[in-house]
Amino acid sequence: MTDVLLVEDDSLLREATQLSLERYGYRVRAASDGLAGLAAFRERVPDVAVLDVMLPRLDGVGLVRLLRAESTVPVLMVSARTDPVDVVLGLEAGADDYLTKPYDIPVLVARIRAALRRAADAARRAPRADDPVLRFGDLTVDTASLKVRRAGRALGLTPTERRLLLEFAAEPGVVLSRVTLLERVWDYTCGGDTRVVDVHVLRLRAKIGHERIVTVRGFGYKLVP
Repeated sequence: MTDVLLVEDDSLLREATQLSLERYGYRVRAASDGLAGLAAFRERVPDVAVLDVMLPRLDGVGLVRLLRAESTVPVLMVSARTDPVDVVLGLEAGADDYLTKPYDIPVLVARIRAALRRAADAARRAPRADDPVLRFGDLTVDTASLKVRRAGRALGLTPTERRLLLEFAAEPGVVLSRVTLLERVWDYTCGGDTRVVDVHVLRLRAKIGHERIVTVRGFGYKLVP
């Protein structure tokens, strides 16, 4: 049974969401503030975490930063605030995706399922090659073990970052649009906020080298062969 950690300070929304997710077959542990959420996470690491942004004692952005320091578990952030700054802060802190309140439970479930697929199947579209280790300058991508190294040093990529890198590595030199990446990496079949792509590309660049992925204005991004 999939273990979901839900951190939400609104008691009515927390209870309603927990009951709804449990009807979908998830095992849900709920917390009402950031510090309680952190304690629950450390007590037993969940399969996926759903965090509200505005939390007492420790807000969602601070919580996801702490979680990312010790885990690559998929994190979905939810918020009633749609300000681009809030969205970007959450994604830059390490969240894999975000959802704006109010949301329908089927949409939340679809996002959770997509995050779990990325974590469990990051190699689904891994490049096919006789040599499973792809090399781009000092960057090596082992498509069999999913290990990524830069100058011999192992990089700690989240499942979403790993999936994103594999998409670029499968087609080096080819420009991939933001919409294409949303479809392939986040499993968005229609629409979606392209800021999710932009922030994750920035995070990936910081780890593999800013010069390794270039922006093609008006089109998207490409990995330098």
